[in-house]
Amino acid sequence: MRLPYSRLTALLSFILFLLFGGFTIAQTIVIPDTLKGWEDNWIVNLNGAQASFDNWSEGGVNTISGTFSTNYSKIYRGDLFAFGIRINGRYGQARLNGDTRKSDDLLTIRTRSTFGFSDITRLSAYGTVMLRTQFRDGFEYNAKRNPAGADSLISGFFAPAYLTEGIGISFNVEKSFQMEAGLGLKQTIILREDLASNYGLKQGDNYRFEGGLTTGITFQKEVLKNVQYNTDIETFTNLLHPINETDVYWTNEFIGKINSTLRTSLQFELRYDHDFSTDIQLKQVLSAGISMDLF
Repeated sequence: MRLPYSRLTALLSFILFLLFGGFTIAQTIVIPDTLKGWEDNWIVNLNGAQASFDNWSEGGVNTISGTFSTNYSKIYRGDLFAFGIRINGRYGQARLNGDTRKSDDLLTIRTRSTFGFSDITRLSAYGTVMLRTQFRDGFEYNAKRNPAGADSLISGFFAPAYLTEGIGISFNVEKSFQMEAGLGLKQTIILREDLASNYGLKQGDNYRFEGGLTTGITFQKEVLKNVQYNTDIETFTNLLHPINETDVYWTNEFIGKINSTLRTSLQFELRYDHDFSTDIQLKQVLSAGISMDLF
């Protein structure tokens, strides 16, 4: 489906309305049972690495890299109602022997509302809206997609962007473990029409609408002293497609606290998106740097 620029502008305005003023699949915003009223949290991280070699017998490549990330959340909880919004951004670059490449890029905005059935049950109804995209162009280096073997542009800002909405039932097994399932809608937006074919759209199209089923699992636990483990699994199954084309997003992170400002982290992410590739996508990042709680 192809949308003219004016309709795309209107659609983006509608997205922002949903995210910041609407009702609110699911990488979950966990809302602690003890929270009453409003709570704000803003964390900023700066990670880096550097290596240089000069007449080194084992060889090596001069590298320097840095990643900036920020995570802002605002949560309200009443007796049986809760609402949360979270904005997460990451961007990183690496320089290898004079060649600069992007090493990380993510922008997500998600809102979530929950309505508990009673004070004694762990079941609640939820509504959620999430937007996922990136800040800058992404390349597949020495790309197989390019017959000449040159670097190939495969993504950009809002190319793609995924907007998902869901409603369903959530079950809090305990404070650190939550499961949910429900009905969802998914919109794929490609502002750059020349990239449409990379994400299952016909050349010249820039929009696809899907309906389906969603599931989500969130788990958070301190597995060792000063080591926190977080994992989220999200799935989206299009009702008109075979089940083996289910979208899967699985993120894992170990965060080690050295002191009040220094952190180390190990991130592992697995994705399966049949529209982009029939192969599993993998990402692993080991980093150390400064983390600050602004409030």
